[in-house]
Amino acid sequence: MNTKNKLYLIALALVSFSISSCESEDPVPENDGEVITDVTLMFQEIDASGNAVGSPFEFTASDAEGIEVGGAPTVETVRLTKGKTYQMSIEVYNSIENENITEEIQEEGDEHQFYFLGSAFNSSPFLSYTYDDEGGELIGLKGIVAVQEFPGFNNAEMRVILRHDLDKNYPGAENPNFTDYAQAGGESDLDITFPVVVE
Repeated sequence: MNTKNKLYLIALALVSFSISSCESEDPVPENDGEVITDVTLMFQEIDASGNAVGSPFEFTASDAEGIEVGGAPTVETVRLTKGKTYQMSIEVYNSIENENITEEIQEEGDEHQFYFLGSAFNSSPFLSYTYDDEGGELIGLKGIVAVQEFPGFNNAEMRVILRHDLDKNYPGAENPNFTDYAQAGGESDLDITFPVVVE
């Protein structure tokens, strides 16, 4: 084989390698966040002893394509009564995959936590929230919401944030109204605001 043929074969090999390199695709980065299409806040009035009073009722936020952090889903207005106390439960669902994400959040409770912010919980709050999850883990799937007897106003906003992979031992992270929640690390799976009216 002469030098010309050798050079031709080397050039052909280099071109083939370049083409095959261009055809290879970079791996698509994985998104570990949950796809959430429906969030339901369920309220049950309770008396001073914690016994249920009347029938439960609920309010839902939904987006068939998935509620994105900072998105604009259809959100119902939460309507509560002055001076009442409620047990509030949260259901989180992915209708695209027909998956109840609430169960996963419960099972991975050491990695998840809800925070409740917005004007309803500000310096002049008309709502207060206390974690009341089973097993003592602070998650926020269940909690106690108390409505002030004489709130200074009758409408506000409840911002519901679900964080995962946070440091639950970070100072202040145990506070359900922790405005610096991002300092505890992790990422938001959900950040949605419900209008609230008290009557």
